[in-house]
Amino acid sequence: MRIITRTVLLLSAVSLFADIASEMLYPVIPVYLREIGFSVFLIGVLEGIVQFLAGISKGYFGQWSDAKGQRLPFVKWGYMLSAIAKPLLAVFVLPVWIFFVRSIDRLGKGVRTAARDALLSQEATPATKGRVFGFHRGMDTAGAAIGPILALLFLFFYPGQYTTLFYLAFIPGLLSVGAIFFIKEKKQPVAVIKKRHFFSFFSYWKIASPEFKKVAIGFLLFALFNSSDIFLLLITKETIGSDVIHIGNITFNSDELTIAAYIFYNLVYAIAAYPLGMIADRIGFRKTVLIGFFLFAVVYCGFAFQPSLPEIFLLFTIYGLYAAATEGVMKAWITNLSHNENTATAVGFYTSCESVAVLFASIFAGALWTNFGSQVTFLSTAIITSIVFFYFIFYLRRS
Repeated sequence: MRIITRTVLLLSAVSLFADIASEMLYPVIPVYLREIGFSVFLIGVLEGIVQFLAGISKGYFGQWSDAKGQRLPFVKWGYMLSAIAKPLLAVFVLPVWIFFVRSIDRLGKGVRTAARDALLSQEATPATKGRVFGFHRGMDTAGAAIGPILALLFLFFYPGQYTTLFYLAFIPGLLSVGAIFFIKEKKQPVAVIKKRHFFSFFSYWKIASPEFKKVAIGFLLFALFNSSDIFLLLITKETIGSDVIHIGNITFNSDELTIAAYIFYNLVYAIAAYPLGMIADRIGFRKTVLIGFFLFAVVYCGFAFQPSLPEIFLLFTIYGLYAAATEGVMKAWITNLSHNENTATAVGFYTSCESVAVLFASIFAGALWTNFGSQVTFLSTAIITSIVFFYFIFYLRRS
């Protein structure tokens, strides 16, 4: 039986191109916003609002996908909205316009996520889901590594040409949308939903299996203290300091090394995602996720004690392995515990709750860092992760 089907391959290519487009802009959007007059506070408000919008809408559109018994229209519209938003950022510099365009971009993610993951789940069996989701995450994350590299190369030759970069990002975005039209959707069951409104997907908890609830509780407790990766980049920059660093005959400043560490993490994640998905199919999702949580705790403990530059890159290597062992595997596990006709609702419910949890985690981490310093912030996260680790060892094993 073929594990990586035509649909899985095409969906992975779609995610690859879409992430190249998004991550081409990831390193430069904060700089561009400061250049057109945004304060740091306003940037924080903007990103907080649009990320929350993307997160909370995943459940709504996931349930809508189940109610219609269709996945592909949501995938198409989701990627199309995100692709269109890239060049629109360069049209006007008014704060209201920037908020509107960033909201369209993130709303696209909300529209497509649950339906896309349900489509991936439909292409796999319970015995192959780790590999299917691992392959998709690997391709997706490869785009997250390629995008910043392309952006840095462009800005190296054309410094400050942010507007042109926004237009260029439309090209991989357009390729991602074009690839969707080669996907053929199979017929699937239609979920019977009596009342549907924006927050009705939360009612999935009532019909979810006991095992789904136990797994989701553990995942969401972890998410509640797993703050944005921006904090890892901040501690990296803080640890390196403002001095330039000479490696051989090449000179790097802290900003360049921080971006390099982020790219390196994504490369490790992209390479390891499929092999760890294969391991998950063999040894089980629970054991693989436990390995990931252990690696996560090691990384956060390591960053709490001012690591050297080689240690920073070692920690980002471990962090890439953690991501490969958890992100795709957790979604595969969630879909295995959901009902076939409600897969998108289950994924949407979990990812919406996860997004809200991560928002609170980032606020909490920021408050801890401001009042008690980075060491307390990172050690607190490592301790909570250890609690979740033992929850999955003992409580879930007994059940």
